[in-house]
Amino acid sequence: MVNIENSGFTEDQTTYLTGFVSGLLQARSLPLPFLGQDASSRFTHQPEEAIETVHGTPIDDLCKEERIKYEKHGLDCFDTILANAATNEFPKDGDVFRYKFHGLFFVTPAQESLMLRCRIAGGALSSHQFRGLAEIAEDWGPGHVDLTTRANVQVREIMPKDAPDVLNKLIDLGLTSQGSGADNIRNITATPTTGFDPEELIDVMPYAKAMHHYILKNRDLYGLPRKFNISYDSGGRVSVCADTNDIGFYAVRVAPGEHAVEPGIYFRMQLCGITGHQQFATDCGVLLTPAESLPVAAALIRVFIENGDRTNRKKARLKYLVDEWGIPKTLNEISKKLTFPLRFLPLEQCEPSLPKSKHGHLGIHSQTDGKNYLGVLTPVGRITVPQMHALAYIADKYGRGEIRLTVWQNLIIPGIPDENLHAATAAVLATGFDYRNNPVTGGLIACTGSRGCKYAAADTKGNAIALGDHLAGAVTLDVPVNIHLTGCQHSCAQHYIGDIGMMGARVKMEDGSTVDGYNIVLGGGVDDTQAIAREVWKSIPFTDIPPLIEQLLVAYLRERENDESFANFTNRHTPDELRELSRPDKIAAA
Repeated sequence: MVNIENSGFTEDQTTYLTGFVSGLLQARSLPLPFLGQDASSRFTHQPEEAIETVHGTPIDDLCKEERIKYEKHGLDCFDTILANAATNEFPKDGDVFRYKFHGLFFVTPAQESLMLRCRIAGGALSSHQFRGLAEIAEDWGPGHVDLTTRANVQVREIMPKDAPDVLNKLIDLGLTSQGSGADNIRNITATPTTGFDPEELIDVMPYAKAMHHYILKNRDLYGLPRKFNISYDSGGRVSVCADTNDIGFYAVRVAPGEHAVEPGIYFRMQLCGITGHQQFATDCGVLLTPAESLPVAAALIRVFIENGDRTNRKKARLKYLVDEWGIPKTLNEISKKLTFPLRFLPLEQCEPSLPKSKHGHLGIHSQTDGKNYLGVLTPVGRITVPQMHALAYIADKYGRGEIRLTVWQNLIIPGIPDENLHAATAAVLATGFDYRNNPVTGGLIACTGSRGCKYAAADTKGNAIALGDHLAGAVTLDVPVNIHLTGCQHSCAQHYIGDIGMMGARVKMEDGSTVDGYNIVLGGGVDDTQAIAREVWKSIPFTDIPPLIEQLLVAYLRERENDESFANFTNRHTPDELRELSRPDKIAAA
């Protein structure tokens, strides 16, 4: 014991210090009590019961990607990006996955370079931002960009040494790529005509942007069990394919009447769209005020974070958690994280939604303010740097300085007065693009394909252009038909929702070589024409596909009933009947 008597302290000070020192010495001799958690995240004082977990999953049971995230958070690898830039080296091992948290994808062996994927809330860009993306593509990329099926922009052929400059340039533009890849919430999409669509119920852009910024500011929303998609549909004329998302918020109107809720504009919540797994989002009976959509989405995402499967990547999407729990339990778990009760109303008590305008993202259309928007056809989403600068000039000169991206790999220039339409359309034609809808090429969508993606079994973009060129010169359609080419089972081009969907496959020839080929599905659609396409042909070499699709379309024009759509035509025939109708001799005899 330390002697503190005769030290000049008062009696009270001596008593306090004696007790304090005694306590220190006693604590030094006693072990600290144990506190841990077991595999079910229950707290325990028994060390032998404790086990380290990630949201209840033992570390030893984590899949490869989860182990990578556990070892180092993806957002914490920026120092690695800087270090690799100094030596111009590509990421290795787990950092390949972590780079995706910053929107950078090492796409070897398809290309020995990085790809940048942005985040563009609602697909809305200023002309200044669009020019800035063109500068990124010119200074550090291949001289072009690709528009994606999430109303986003990708730039390829970026070298490691330039990655920091690219990310900093995005920030300077007021943009970001944070969380655009890996197990994160992807680009928030919204009706591309929202805010100026005469047929919409509500401007959903503020909600898409609010969700976008909320995600960016909350670190715990990064590193989900798997990727997550959210979309807002305003009820307007152009589809945003909201029913293909994990959460689809659809604007609806409840008319005055004997309902359990006040009349007005609400969102219905659909859950678990994942068309690569042949499933659309399902209406779960919930009716939300627009403002309630944000906390409900935040609650659901955290329910997914805490309970999603982290052991099996093939079962890690939200769909599989909801399949296991059911909708009622899922909604109950969401409710536990909310300060307000969920509101329920049968779908049939809402006014029916208006049908979408197929290819309504192309051509000249009126706005609510009396001006016009101009939809520009950009085949398979590929735009060169000069074309980007020209489009930005058109937006500034004739519009309101804004460009809207669509999930159809095309773009819209809004705010064009009647007196500027002639000059604006002429300027679009001068870029090499067109604004006039073509029934085939207007709905031609293709993923990156084998030129830039290691998963793709075929050159989807190149094949799509060739197919479009062939059909444009061979068949005259009077109705729009959507053709989707995707390179693999991930279905980035959502082939199951196309009138004609094609998934890449390597086809073995008689000499033992393999060539680009496709499995072909028919009869898909979204929104008011919702349907999962059926497989009709398997492993067809691409060289055989242009004449085959030509024959199919000619058969449709010949055999359809009245104003029957292509999807309805194919869905009232069996696969055998469709194959028979598409035989070359059938066409020749017609």
